[in-house]
Amino acid sequence: MKVAIIHDWLTSYAGSEKVLEQMIELFPEAELYSLVDFMPEKDRGFLRGKKVHTSFIQKLPLAKKQYRQYLPFMPLAIEQFDLSSYDLILSSSHAVAKGVITGPDQLHISYVHSPIRYAWDMQPQYLKESGLEKGLKGAMAKLILSRIRMWDYRTSNGVDHFVANSQFIANRIWKVYRREASVIYPPVNVSAFTAQEQKEDFYLTASRMVPYKKMDMIAAAFAQMPDKKLVIIGDGPDMEKVRKYESPNIQILGYQPDHVLVDHMQRAQAFVFAAEEDFGITPVEAQACGTPVIAYGKGGALETVKGLEEVAPTGVFYHTQTTDALIEAVQRFEVEKAKILPANCRKNAMRFSPEVFKQNLQTHIHNKQNEEQRRFGAERMISRVL
Repeated sequence: MKVAIIHDWLTSYAGSEKVLEQMIELFPEAELYSLVDFMPEKDRGFLRGKKVHTSFIQKLPLAKKQYRQYLPFMPLAIEQFDLSSYDLILSSSHAVAKGVITGPDQLHISYVHSPIRYAWDMQPQYLKESGLEKGLKGAMAKLILSRIRMWDYRTSNGVDHFVANSQFIANRIWKVYRREASVIYPPVNVSAFTAQEQKEDFYLTASRMVPYKKMDMIAAAFAQMPDKKLVIIGDGPDMEKVRKYESPNIQILGYQPDHVLVDHMQRAQAFVFAAEEDFGITPVEAQACGTPVIAYGKGGALETVKGLEEVAPTGVFYHTQTTDALIEAVQRFEVEKAKILPANCRKNAMRFSPEVFKQNLQTHIHNKQNEEQRRFGAERMISRVL
């Protein structure tokens, strides 16, 4: 069986690349395709020395730093890959990878991190943050995104089976493409963390400081709780918004290496999370450290954290992104934290290990191959009868 793996672009080793890494481990002989490959040499180990087949965008001016500016050309570029010699096509898609062209005798399974966020339900936020709400540039951006949506919907018909990284994304796939998707949670390197029973008297939050992460809201909430200590790890465009809340009970450490983050995760009495994420890796990492999570109850967190109403809970939810709701959740946690055991947090996190991911994906692919074989066998039988 010849296998091709398609990834949107290779520029950094982040969440979607960790999924790609496990796909490569499952199919070490597979050929790898990507619109561009500007992966830094220090991060290329997970590619196992594979040659990456790239598109014409790789050679366009300034593509290395501004490849996203070529979004209007990406549908055309992804369709230029000749995949006709492969039996199985696996696409890892959060933009256009699922739009590759395949034939009727090929099996295309697309692992979708999300339909193109900035073209669908997050378009207003994207246009606002990019300063493209008005004017000629805004009109051009809206036209391009409209064309992208039409292409994205049309090419969903070329996917035989969708896999989503959470039920939240499966719902988005249904909303956008009207297609069912199986859920296979992405891999989290939980073995890199160890659970710690003894907790210290501080809360932790860690993230890149961008608007949707709501780091300033977390800081504002703890500014109203001067008796509770908060440690903030991370950096980004919203740093100044967060920095204004720095005080005796709010410590801002900025960017920190992994070992410092893990140390704080292990010692914190709870990890505070305020984003609406498709999946969300850091709450799982915190639980792998045996640390409860106080999370905004929307998106992937509802699937990775077990609330107080569940058996063996691992955290507390709040359901509006406001300081008042977060304060109430922290107060509830302090009253009921004895119900949340480090061992249960760790056990819950193990559901998302790379080994579980690979087993689930392998089983899914095997089942779909069998389904296709049965379908083709039935069709051949019918054609003989007719």
